[in-house]
Amino acid sequence: MQKLRTGGEAIIDIIHEQGVEYIFGYPGGNVIPMFDALIESPIKLILTRHEQGATHMADGFARATGKPGVVMVTSGPGAVNTITGIMTAHMDSAPMVVICGQSNTPNLGMDAFQEADVSGISFPVVKHSYLIKDPQDIPRIMREAFYLANTGRPGPVLVDVPKNVSSAKIDPYFNDEFHLPGYGIPHEGDSDDIEKAADYLEKALRPVLMVGHGAVISGAEKSIRYLVEKMNIPVTNTLLGKGCFPETHELNLGMPGMHGTAYANKAIAECDLIMSIGSRWDDRIAGKVEDFCQGAIKIHIDIDPAEINKVLQVDCAIVGDARQIVESIASIARPGDTAEWLKQVSRWKRNFPLKYKKEGKLKAQHAIDEMYRLTGGKAVVVTDVGQHQMWASQFYKIDHRFHWITSGGAGTMGFGLPASIGAQLAQPDKTVVAIIGDGGFQMTMYELATAVLHKLPIKILLINNNYLGMVRQWQNLFYDNRLSGVDLEGNPNFVKLAESYGCKGFRIKRSADVRRVLKNALEYNDGPCLIDVEVEKEENVFPMVPAGASLREMILEPPKKKLAKPTGGA
Repeated sequence: MQKLRTGGEAIIDIIHEQGVEYIFGYPGGNVIPMFDALIESPIKLILTRHEQGATHMADGFARATGKPGVVMVTSGPGAVNTITGIMTAHMDSAPMVVICGQSNTPNLGMDAFQEADVSGISFPVVKHSYLIKDPQDIPRIMREAFYLANTGRPGPVLVDVPKNVSSAKIDPYFNDEFHLPGYGIPHEGDSDDIEKAADYLEKALRPVLMVGHGAVISGAEKSIRYLVEKMNIPVTNTLLGKGCFPETHELNLGMPGMHGTAYANKAIAECDLIMSIGSRWDDRIAGKVEDFCQGAIKIHIDIDPAEINKVLQVDCAIVGDARQIVESIASIARPGDTAEWLKQVSRWKRNFPLKYKKEGKLKAQHAIDEMYRLTGGKAVVVTDVGQHQMWASQFYKIDHRFHWITSGGAGTMGFGLPASIGAQLAQPDKTVVAIIGDGGFQMTMYELATAVLHKLPIKILLINNNYLGMVRQWQNLFYDNRLSGVDLEGNPNFVKLAESYGCKGFRIKRSADVRRVLKNALEYNDGPCLIDVEVEKEENVFPMVPAGASLREMILEPPKKKLAKPTGGA
């Protein structure tokens, strides 16, 4: 007879069976049986300072590896504190398994101490959730959770485990093979639709590819490059698609949309065909949907059928794995005549380059651009959310998959620092640069303790303008500069704050010091370091397409007249 194990031990055993190296977590009374089982497990616990930090670390780890990140927290407020991180992962299709302790099953629904219906609370922002009531269901449910998190369109799966369930003795080798009726994973795509897409591509005179996060997840980088170079088609990448097609490639146009490059937006506005590969036509790109790519053929490749025709109607939809579908299209498509189109795109790139002034007050763009040059574009870059995120997407070109990690759909401030911790643990031999604003940094800055404890050599480039810069920009441009709630007066001395945690601190105040200080920071590898970059307070991000406007209404520089309030969301 096999030795019985507690439910908590079985859970940890199955997590280890899945190849998990780290669990990011924070303990509490109702999760003790699982934390106790960790003592004798080879899995390393990363004790965070807050449950939200744990989810962002697991998210960063997942995006840097393509493997599920794992979170383990207690019940009630501990579990609820994970919701922001779960939503962030859900919006960006990051695989994650979140295990929560829960009150004993007889207490469910009785408002017991630290009881919360976390499976219900999380329902809109998970791929799936479980509440385990029968201890013998643990082996099946845990294996299902990992399978669901990491197949098809990845996402977070939550498993809620009452304490009496994790304490119960079970036969851990009870192997109930799981069946998930209705859960199918499309792969190859419909052959007729693939032929239709290839035919459209051949006939197009002004085609554009738009590469999104789905292409990154599927590992489609080689097949996309083959298609692009065979067909001579210019490529744009979404914010989360950076790195799937090299941004240094001559056919890459960078990011389109609200703060995309002018030449990417012009190419999309003038194309006669656009093919989205793993992108969901996000509102930050599509803007005014009825004006988006008017008259152009629209092709959509996505593994999630729910995304097809959700934002706009397309002429050809192919549901399946991006890599396999692109390989199939590339194998049969013949090059069209794009020579004149490429000449026009090259003219736009020459005439509308990204730029900033090095003279005068220190610019955030200067610090980010210099970091790009000093790292040779080879760092794993993690950002927070705001103006610095857009400047990083513009000036730090990414050539490799898993080298760009940011919160896209949710736009979660506070994501950057903990996500960079997860990324550094995932890729210990890589330089990890966390580009963070002073607002977002203060939301999760307590995780400096975690980074210092594990001696993670993360370079934290703190873009400090003493403002919530993106909100201030909107108030400046669209609300007569009526600033409300954006001045971060009361910011701490960030260098002293970092040093109080045992983190090395640097400061840059002048443009002339940028290269020297960044070089010193990059040479420091005894743990994390923070570089406080005191930049111009009122710099705005351009180009800019107002929310709800068409790409043709792009603003290239500070306007000289008052702008109408945008009709779209923030």
